[in-house]
Amino acid sequence: MNYNSRAKQQKVAVIGSGFAGMAASAVLAKEGAKVTVYEQNEDIGGRARTFQSDGFTFDMGPSWYWMPDVYESFYQFFNKTTADFYELIRLDPGFAVIFPQNEVWDIPASFDEICDLFEQTESGAGEKLRKFIAEGEFKYKVGMGDMVYKPGHSITEFFSLKLFKDALKLDLFSSFSGHVRRYFKDSRLLALIEFPVLFLGAMPKDTPALYSLMNFSGLKQGTFYPMGGFGKVAAAFRQIAHDEGVEFRTSQKVNFLEIDAGLIHHLHSAGNSNPVDAVIGSADYEHIESKLLHKHYQSYSESYWESRTFAPSCLLFYLGVNKKIDKLRHHNLFFDEDFEQHAVEIYKDKKWPERPLFYVCCPSKTDPSVAPEGGENIFVLMPIAIGLQDSEEIRTEYYERLMTRLEKFVGEDVRNHVVFKKSYATTDFVNDYNAYKGNAYGLANTLMQTAIFKPKMRSKRVKNLYYAGQLTVPGPGVPPSIISGRIAAIELLKSLKR
Repeated sequence: MNYNSRAKQQKVAVIGSGFAGMAASAVLAKEGAKVTVYEQNEDIGGRARTFQSDGFTFDMGPSWYWMPDVYESFYQFFNKTTADFYELIRLDPGFAVIFPQNEVWDIPASFDEICDLFEQTESGAGEKLRKFIAEGEFKYKVGMGDMVYKPGHSITEFFSLKLFKDALKLDLFSSFSGHVRRYFKDSRLLALIEFPVLFLGAMPKDTPALYSLMNFSGLKQGTFYPMGGFGKVAAAFRQIAHDEGVEFRTSQKVNFLEIDAGLIHHLHSAGNSNPVDAVIGSADYEHIESKLLHKHYQSYSESYWESRTFAPSCLLFYLGVNKKIDKLRHHNLFFDEDFEQHAVEIYKDKKWPERPLFYVCCPSKTDPSVAPEGGENIFVLMPIAIGLQDSEEIRTEYYERLMTRLEKFVGEDVRNHVVFKKSYATTDFVNDYNAYKGNAYGLANTLMQTAIFKPKMRSKRVKNLYYAGQLTVPGPGVPPSIISGRIAAIELLKSLKR
């Protein structure tokens, strides 16, 4: 890729400093563009920001490190490798699942041992898992190889014979739920396989079976952890962008984009009018359209966004505890209540859940740097529907309910040892990220919101405006956001070349 002849003359603004924005800015700058990133918060990293208090270092958002090859590919594009920025270790167990009656499954790092666990649970399930994951690996290689780097402008992108043949094998038109049930029957096995869909996507029955590629990543590639926390990953992306000459302007809320003859000419921020040749919007797509553009230049109407299926928001608690809690693992999935009911409450009923599933991350089990000696760093996440009204009373109610279940599992008092507590929910996602209805993960992975059916990366009405991030291709999660930023930068560079 070489677009230097034109890119060197261009001033490109990137709105938002999450992974998509940082990835896009670094690629653009590498090709010679003069890139400025505008971030409304004080810190870089978007949802992957961190904060410190009382000796604890908390990751505010991402905590699962899957698809390590996506990160490595990005680093190698800049002649770097993962080890240049942080120590990456594979967790063993990768995570634990807590079922009713406090039954605990530790999911080992060894895939053979996972197959043994499946076989012990359900006769024949071990061999079926090997077949299921082999199919997921094929989908991963196709989906995360040739296909995921398509910009999604048009169906013609998939017209090459090989890609078309591969696409036919991806199970795009069968449901994830039905696909899984052809292999497994035990409710615990089903919950284990379906949890990535619930937390990041949609109802399993509404999600294409394509997304079994996530099970390949989680169960075969493994679950990893960057020592120092996910903030180290965000810092690596910022460092790469900075080394390529990107300028970051924090506490710079973008007010509006000035357009003439279908082209953005100036970006207005913090009382300044900044001349630009092109813009990549990696902040919330709907926010950029509805708040920064005149209605005439918006690609999508308010009713369009209302009609979309969004992945969940969540209620989060960041807890600093002044003692060790032996029974917690690094990643803990509490599936001690009904999986289907919680999914319905997120995606169909859209109400506060009655008996929620939840997730507890305790990185201090692996990384002593994130908590004072003798303490634990705990991150509690409960998926909820978008658009819910949250209040301190509601947050307090769910804190008590979740902590009661957590304490029942660990068999000891935790609440009286919490020395730091911070909550975070829908209103915070709106205030900090302008997230549509407080969504945490973007659009759900339904068939009609996959690839070419997502909001377009290239604005339909503004020639020099492109979008990146979790509301456009490829979708929610950190690896897709990284890829989204790379694609957006490449597409913009192509347009500059013309």
